[in-house]
Amino acid sequence: MTLALWCVLIAALLPYVATGIAKFATRDRYDNRDPRAFLDRQTGIARRADNAQKNGFEAFPFFAAAVIVAEILNAPQDRLDVLAAIFIAARLAYLAFYLADWHGPRSIAWLIGIVACITIFALGA
Repeated sequence: MTLALWCVLIAALLPYVATGIAKFATRDRYDNRDPRAFLDRQTGIARRADNAQKNGFEAFPFFAAAVIVAEILNAPQDRLDVLAAIFIAARLAYLAFYLADWHGPRSIAWLIGIVACITIFALGA
């Protein structure tokens, strides 16, 4: 299996890291009966982690589709692997910046990730 495809798995799991942080970075006792309402009430790092989790789930389909399309179209594997790794690095930075409440760097990390997705998608052309 290629590095790019392993990156798809990593990208699929990253939002769950943020979910765990959101659930356990609060002083309130986590309520598994109504987790969405519980997370909606949170503030600070728990709220930011929940927001990062939601954005991670939003970013994943584009990345996964781009990698799969590039793989099917036999895009240059070395470039595809590097771009997929860049996407993962950008998403890790995005999560760290979101948790730290650094909105400027967070936006730059998001932009790097989306540009990586667009470039991956275009590799097969």
